[in-house]
Amino acid sequence: MSERWTPQSWRSRPIQQSPVYPDEKALNDVEATLATFPPLVFAGEARKLKRQLAKVAAGEAFLLQGGDCAESFAEHGADNIRDFFRVFLQMAVVLTFAGSSPVVKVGRIAGQFAKPRSAPTEKVGEIELPVYRGDIVNGTEFTAEARIPDPRRQLEAYRQSAATLNLLRAFASGGYANLAHVHQWMLGFVKDSPQSSKYQALAERITETLDFMRACGIDPELHPEMRITDFYTSHEALLLGYEQAMARIDSTSGDPYATSGHFIWIGDRTRQLDHAHVEFFRGVKNPIGLKCGPSLKPDELIKLIDILNPENEPGRLTLIARFGHDKVEQHLPELIRAVKREGRSVVWSCDPMHGNTVKAMNGYKTRPFDQITGEIKSFFAVHQAEGTYAGGLHLEMTGKNVTECTGGARAVSEADLADRYHTHCDPRLNAEQAIEVAFMVADLVKKERSGQVKPSIIAAE
Repeated sequence: MSERWTPQSWRSRPIQQSPVYPDEKALNDVEATLATFPPLVFAGEARKLKRQLAKVAAGEAFLLQGGDCAESFAEHGADNIRDFFRVFLQMAVVLTFAGSSPVVKVGRIAGQFAKPRSAPTEKVGEIELPVYRGDIVNGTEFTAEARIPDPRRQLEAYRQSAATLNLLRAFASGGYANLAHVHQWMLGFVKDSPQSSKYQALAERITETLDFMRACGIDPELHPEMRITDFYTSHEALLLGYEQAMARIDSTSGDPYATSGHFIWIGDRTRQLDHAHVEFFRGVKNPIGLKCGPSLKPDELIKLIDILNPENEPGRLTLIARFGHDKVEQHLPELIRAVKREGRSVVWSCDPMHGNTVKAMNGYKTRPFDQITGEIKSFFAVHQAEGTYAGGLHLEMTGKNVTECTGGARAVSEADLADRYHTHCDPRLNAEQAIEVAFMVADLVKKERSGQVKPSIIAAE
C-alpha cells in the first residue's frame, strides 16, 4: 500500500458489492457531472468532528450514531427528517444528562442510499432478478427494468442529500434543538410510555435543572450552548464512483476529503486489505469507521489499522463492532487486546443491529429488542473487563412509530410486524424503542464514566 494514493487509485483494485452498469458512457457522464457540483460538507466540519471523536477515544465523550437502514427517494420529506432529528436529540439529551457525558451526534442520514447485499440476485417464484442495492443504484420494484442499475440515480441522491443537509443545518442552529424544547418532547414521551415511572425521575431532574437556571437569571434562549448543537452526517461509502466524484482537495490544508458526508465507513463485507474500499478510505482525511464482524481476526484488524490510520491519529478511526448478542464475548476481547497491545488510538462503538436479524414465523425480517439490548450490555461488560472505553452506539432507527423490531416497552409481537412494516431494507427501532435504548445506555455510560474504569489509550490533544 506504499504507492501514491489518488481519488481514482481504487479502480486498479478488486472490488466487492459493486453494481454493474450496462451503459458505461452514461455512468462516466454522471460521475463527471457530480465532480463539478459543490461539496455537501466542508473539510473544516470533518476536522471538528475528528477532534470531538478524539475525546471519545480518550473516554471524555460518547458517540451516538444512528438513522435509517437505507434512505429512500420516495419517503424524502421535511416531516420524516424532523421526526428523526427530534428523536435523535431526545436520545442525546438522555445520554448527556443521565450519563453525565458529552455526546457527539452523528446521523446515518443525507447519504445512506447504497446497501451491501448477501447475494447478487433474488428469486420470487420462478423469476430471478438482480437484488435491490439501494435507491442510489436501482429500484425496489421486482421488475427487470427497475433492477437495472441507473447512474442517473446518483444525481437524485446528491440532490436529496443536499436538501436533507440544508434542513438539518437549520434544525441544529435555528432554535429547534433548544434544550427546553427537547425536554418538553421528553415529558410527552415519559407520560405516554408504558414504563413511565422508569423515566419520570430523570425527566424531573432535567425540569429542576432548567428551573434552577432560570431562577439564576440564565435564559436558555440567550445561550447558544442551550439552543444550537453540532450535528454531523455519515453513511457507508459503498458506491466508490460516487465517492470519488465527491472527493475534493481542501483549499486550506491541501488534503483530500470525501465531501459526501462528514464521516464515512467501510462495511464488514468490503474491508479486504488489498481491495478497492480500503484503498479509497486510506487517502481521504475524514474521520472514518470500520465495521468489525465475527470473521475479523486480530492480526487482520491491526493490518487494517496500519493502512487506515498509519499516524495513529486520535479520532480518525472508529471500530464498529457488530457480532450478534451471543458472539460478543467470543470475539470482541481478542480484538480489544490486540489494539491495546499495539497502542492504537480508536473509538470503540457498538452496532447491536446487524448481528441480530432473524426471520419471524410470518416471513418478516425482524430484530428482537432483547437481543439488541443484550449485545449492548455485553459490549459494555467486555470493555469494563478489559479496562477500555465503550465509546459509542450505532443504531438503525427511525422517528416514526413503525413495527419492525419485536419487543420493547410496548411488547411489539411478531403478529404486530405487519401493522407498520415500512423499511426498504432491514428492520429499524421505532421512536419509542430508540429512546428506551438511550435510557438503558445512559445508565451503562454513567457507571463506566464514574471512575471505575480508566482508559488504556489516552488520545493526545
